Amino acid sequence: MYLVDSNVLIEAKNRYYAFDIAPGFWAWLEHAQNNLIACSIEPVRDELVRGGDELADWARANHAFFRPIDAITTMHFAALTNWTNQRNYTLAAVTEFLTNTADFYLVAYARAHNHTLVTHEQPRPEARKRVLIPDACGGMGVAYANTFAMLRSTNARLNLQFSAAA
Repeated sequence: MYLVDSNVLIEAKNRYYAFDIAPGFWAWLEHAQNNLIACSIEPVRDELVRGGDELADWARANHAFFRPIDAITTMHFAALTNWTNQRNYTLAAVTEFLTNTADFYLVAYARAHNHTLVTHEQPRPEARKRVLIPDACGGMGVAYANTFAMLRSTNARLNLQFSAAA
């Protein structure tokens, strides 16, 4: 199963899968959730609904897409915290990752449920000022992918429709 980061949804909304030009992407996400192909977590939903835009409306309307943080996930918090503290990140980067973002929860949830984490972030093991999802995934033995790899591996098809005005 795929676990979707907020940056995938935000980038899709802002660019190549905007609601008005690619409704098939959003319909596919709903299909993916209903068929246990993809989901996200409630901390991601919390980030999205603060936006007050079309994506916030979508997140509110698709509550089931966002899973709660469960006890199995919390069992991985200590290992992820230890991994983070053993790297050469700045104190600010560690604090941000451990307390202020959904990224920590995404990595722990993906580890707990053996999901592939979908993000636009790229690994940067030399980074010191920010803990990046792919690096944390590597440290925790979690697979990660980008949006297009997820869509291709699930044989998603976003069919194009033409309006009468076209």
